[in-house]
Amino acid sequence: MAWSKKQLSTLLVVVVTSFMGTFLVSSINISLPAIEKSFGLDAVALSWVVTAFILASAMILLPAGKWGDVSGNARLFKIGLIIFTIASIFCAIAPNATWLIIARFVQGVGSAFSNTTGQAILVSTFPLKQRGQVIGFNVASVYTGLAVGPLIGGFLTQHIGWHSIFWVASLLGILATMIAFMFLEKDHLLRKESPKIDYRGTVLFMIGLPALTYGSSLIPSGAGWLLLVTGSILLILFWVLESRAANPMFDTKLFTHNRLFAFSNIASLINYTATFAIVFFLSLYLQKIKGLAPQDAGMIIIAQPLMMAIFSPLVGSWSDKIQPRYFATLGMAMCTIGLAAFAFLDEKTPLWVIVVILLWVGLGFGLFSSPNTNTIMSSVKKTQYGQASGTAASMRMIGQIFSMTIATLFFAILFDGETVSEVSVPTFLSAVRRGFATFALIGFVGIYFSSARGNLNRD
Repeated sequence: MAWSKKQLSTLLVVVVTSFMGTFLVSSINISLPAIEKSFGLDAVALSWVVTAFILASAMILLPAGKWGDVSGNARLFKIGLIIFTIASIFCAIAPNATWLIIARFVQGVGSAFSNTTGQAILVSTFPLKQRGQVIGFNVASVYTGLAVGPLIGGFLTQHIGWHSIFWVASLLGILATMIAFMFLEKDHLLRKESPKIDYRGTVLFMIGLPALTYGSSLIPSGAGWLLLVTGSILLILFWVLESRAANPMFDTKLFTHNRLFAFSNIASLINYTATFAIVFFLSLYLQKIKGLAPQDAGMIIIAQPLMMAIFSPLVGSWSDKIQPRYFATLGMAMCTIGLAAFAFLDEKTPLWVIVVILLWVGLGFGLFSSPNTNTIMSSVKKTQYGQASGTAASMRMIGQIFSMTIATLFFAILFDGETVSEVSVPTFLSAVRRGFATFALIGFVGIYFSSARGNLNRD
């Protein structure tokens, strides 16, 4: 079945936006040592250059999905692009670390608006039997951004400076905004009158999540543990309030009454928790332990997202014909094996071994992501696409936060306030190996949720 002009233009604008966000995330990871040197940051503060972006996204994704369902996905999508572009310019001119981290936080807000609504716009434009295929294209654009990010980011950092990465992001943001205003129509949403939304639970979520994240960076101090406990309590209260609210921002019944939706989202949360910090750890490892330049480190790291970009469209199309959970569970198992292998990294580990493991994990992630997203979006009604997309994106971002929180926790405990460049090699390797071992254990739990979710009813 041929796609219409409307479908093609929608796919184009969503794909460009998805590429833009992940390109920035992956290119910044490779420039972290340069940013550390530029501002004299310790290891924990350096992690906030990454964490600020994903924390803001995670805080906004849930309400953004609901706002899109109520007020219009296309409108919110365009607002997100504008915010992202302006924040990218402020990142590029950042005179100090505080400025950069705040601008990264605002960037995350804009990214949350466009990413959440983009997925909802996409699935509402294509019929069910083509959904896995177009989601595969979108996921492929995400992984293409992840693939070229380290390569281009390493080149820019090495030859021009890390600020240039944000200028490139600004140009991409301007391009995506222009495409959105030219091609994206306003009728992607089934509009209906909606009662007043209960925001009380959402306020608790938006306070509890940063408290939990920031607390991890202060451990082992008493304030760190206090924030961790406080954040956990607030997130529990959020769930309780949303369960009882007449018109909640987050519909907990999607989890308590829809096993397919619930287990698929939990599998996504676990998968991103286990895998996101791979690039963070390896970027530092390759430059500190192996002595590689940023551009050369990017050439190594590109192996993982390259496999994701190649296989995501293929597997997404296959998941339209074969039960998605088979692909997703195999992919989760492959990622877990790869993480366990990384737990044995040392100074003498050959670069070819690292590349092989990255290729293996990349294939696993390619098998997991598109079928899992297809299952999530196909397990709800059309009027819930925005919220389902927001929930799926939230699981991804919260998983990334948890991943960075675990990495930061080991840095905080073992580094004693030292920078990555100052800390001893045995101490650094100990933190990396413990991190990967923890991620492998988390991955084993994800295999269960992926396999036990049940089959997708295509009728």
